[in-house]
Amino acid sequence: MHNNYYFLKQLSASLQKILAGCVVSECFSQAKDELIVRFETHHGSFYIKASVLPNLSCLSFPQDFQRARKNSVDLFGDLIGQRVAGIRQFSNERSFAIEFTNQFSLLFKMHGNRSNVILFKGDEVSTLFRNNIVADEALKLSALDRDIDWSFENFERHHGQLTNVYFTLGKVVWQYLAAQGFDSKSTREQWNMLQAVRVQLENPQFHITELEGKPVLSLLPFGEIRKTWHDAIAASNDFYYTFTHVFAREQQKNAVLSLLRSRLASGRNYHKKNADKLQELRHDNNYRMWADLIMANLHAIRPNTPVVTVQNFYNDNQPLEIRLKKELTPQKNAEVYYRKAKNQQIEIDRLEQAIRAKEAEMLELGQKIAEVESAADLKTIKKIQVALDGEPDAGKQSAPLPYHEFIMSGFRIWVGRNAQSNDVLTFKLGYKEDLWLHAKDVAGSHVLIKHQSGKNFPKDVIERAAQLAAYNSKRKTETLCPVVVTPRKFVRKRKGDPAGAVVVEREEVVMVEPKL
Repeated sequence: MHNNYYFLKQLSASLQKILAGCVVSECFSQAKDELIVRFETHHGSFYIKASVLPNLSCLSFPQDFQRARKNSVDLFGDLIGQRVAGIRQFSNERSFAIEFTNQFSLLFKMHGNRSNVILFKGDEVSTLFRNNIVADEALKLSALDRDIDWSFENFERHHGQLTNVYFTLGKVVWQYLAAQGFDSKSTREQWNMLQAVRVQLENPQFHITELEGKPVLSLLPFGEIRKTWHDAIAASNDFYYTFTHVFAREQQKNAVLSLLRSRLASGRNYHKKNADKLQELRHDNNYRMWADLIMANLHAIRPNTPVVTVQNFYNDNQPLEIRLKKELTPQKNAEVYYRKAKNQQIEIDRLEQAIRAKEAEMLELGQKIAEVESAADLKTIKKIQVALDGEPDAGKQSAPLPYHEFIMSGFRIWVGRNAQSNDVLTFKLGYKEDLWLHAKDVAGSHVLIKHQSGKNFPKDVIERAAQLAAYNSKRKTETLCPVVVTPRKFVRKRKGDPAGAVVVEREEVVMVEPKL
């Protein structure tokens, strides 16, 4: 109710006692939505601070105000040195004017997010503080007073439109009446309740209360009352201070919570991806099994054999084919597989460590979120904010991966983002066992199907990867697209080639429909 007609009526009466006969010494702004007017009284300077922010339009009256040396601009120059003749409160209107002896009037129009401070010369607008509210240019001081018919007959006649008829009451008053059981009363009882509330509004106390989680200046004892004032100026100052501090706290809280929740969501994604990869590695023990089977059958493996079939004693002696490098002895082939198994275990250990660290980090983030949500003061929130800002990667997003990932039948399909990413994907992240795809004879993304030990690339996975390669190429609008398919080891880059350009030594071509 800080902009309610009944409060402004009390406020303007208080200002009349202070400002009558005083002189304006300064009128300036050093913030986009803030105007300061300084008056010289017999007792010293008196300030009016008009804040017309989108979230808060309010008047306050600081005891002192230090003007900034920079970024400060003088406004309403015609008022400097002018003496106050009096304060005019407009009837049933959320506006009052400070009238000066030279026919100038400074109107404070307190209309929520359309509040403004307007200088009038006589009845005509001279200068607007907020020039973007074009409709204010047509205002006339003589037309601001409004009438309300407070008769019982009018009350009965418009019983279904009371909020429109008694527009000066405002939201808080109607909430107060509803809490008193207004809707369940008879028409006469409602009328009596309304008259009783009018008496309170005309002779109010000023309560700083909380409604719906926000501080409110109320002329009625309603909500969670924090403080009560008998002076309108003191109440207005207290409300402004309370609101701005609460709003600042909520803004800071929301910003910190947003950052924490974003980090927690990223942590969960990281944890899931690594947990899935760890699960896959734990079930993939082929390298060690192949090495053991080779060592158990050294006597039966002939030199220069590319593939050997052995009895798999790990699986009821079922026959199993194992690929060998012809240029290596059977024992050296076993050593290669043992080394891969060891590297696989190192990767498992690394993933387990990373997952444990991420779980601890997520637990800490959850505790911080709970701490911020329950924080009642700005100091606690700022302390957490400072701690977050001090972290090495605070507020920074990690660089995006150079590829988009798709999963099909347990196989990872990586699609390069651009020409530079294609080179990174193929030559830094790709292994020779991976399958490489690219739309034939046109520019497009490099695509990799990541190799899995002991598994052949399924036909449907290759087809899906080819569709992605086709879609991410210049042929994406064609009905069918030829796509090159080859092991990554047959793709190379010549010195001086531009980003994304490669040479393919062996290739097969499949025809697919471009699909995302």
